Amino acid sequence: MVRARTAPTFDVALAAVLVAGSVVGVLTTQLPRSREVDGWALSLAVGAAVLTLARRSWPVVTAGVITASTSLYLLVGYPYSPILVSFFVGMYSVARYRPLRHVVPTAVVALALLLVHVGVQAGLESVWEILIPRAAWVLIPVAVGVAVRQSVESAERARRELIRQHVHEERMRVSQEVHDVVGHGLAAIKMQADVALHLLPRKPEHAGVALDAISRTSAAALDELRATLTTFRHDPERRPVMGLARLPELAQRMAQAGIDVRVVVEGASRAVPTDVDLAAYRVVQESLTNVMRHSSADTVHVTVAHAGARLEVTVLNGGDPDAPESSMEGFGIDGMRERVENLGGEFSARRRPEGGFVVHAILPLGAEGR
Repeated sequence: MVRARTAPTFDVALAAVLVAGSVVGVLTTQLPRSREVDGWALSLAVGAAVLTLARRSWPVVTAGVITASTSLYLLVGYPYSPILVSFFVGMYSVARYRPLRHVVPTAVVALALLLVHVGVQAGLESVWEILIPRAAWVLIPVAVGVAVRQSVESAERARRELIRQHVHEERMRVSQEVHDVVGHGLAAIKMQADVALHLLPRKPEHAGVALDAISRTSAAALDELRATLTTFRHDPERRPVMGLARLPELAQRMAQAGIDVRVVVEGASRAVPTDVDLAAYRVVQESLTNVMRHSSADTVHVTVAHAGARLEVTVLNGGDPDAPESSMEGFGIDGMRERVENLGGEFSARRRPEGGFVVHAILPLGAEGR
């Protein structure tokens, strides 16, 4: 528990109220068979009230000194007064700001000191008769303090856990974005590099075209990666708008890699929420990356359908019907599914009987789905 360096405003106000109450209480309270109040009574009561200012920084010391002052006040024979309220605050503070290993011995010593005046004034036989009432003076504020401390600590643990969860989710989002951007760029570069290596011995003049495509693809991938990381740094001025509007650019990069991407838009195009737009784009991008990595297809059909309150994205490619099933598995498929389902949508990726794969995503456009 972090110690407070200065008394908070609440503690200052509380101490002021206790001081005022102590002055009024001492000067106006006079019980039968009690000693007449004087300057010492006033000093003990006011001193105990002022000591509550340190209850957060040094709760055990504060409670100890207040308890000693209260015990001395009662031992001398002064009448009961608001000094007991200061004692309650001191005991509460120990339980509120210190662990049980400090609370229990402090409470035992405090109770013992409170019983001294009973043994001196009324005799030891009276101690047992009033033990329970005096114990309540200690146990009630201690119990309240322990309950409040546990409640606050529980809330703090929940808050830290929530922060850890948010941090984990943010890291997963960054990881997914980087995977999609870097994975797509590297897959395209690899395919273009293979083409360049194939052409270099036979047609070196044509290999330059592939090398130029590698340069443009890598530059575009670096720009997209930089823009993606800028998004997570919350820089509004450089925040990118990645979405379906950039599909023609994506299709052009794929064409340089030797894959013909045919994009069809069905229904009346309209603005869609940014998170849906990004998710739809990433689904298409990752699907095309998988085509480059795992498929022999040279043509991919992308359909974007605006259907009422939802957006449907379908990516279909031909390929070898005997391609291994493992080509559908991996972080990319899981990432696409997680993106779509986090927005309340539906996702599927399956092998086509005639060869190739089809990826289908349904994304709700309204706030209800998100």
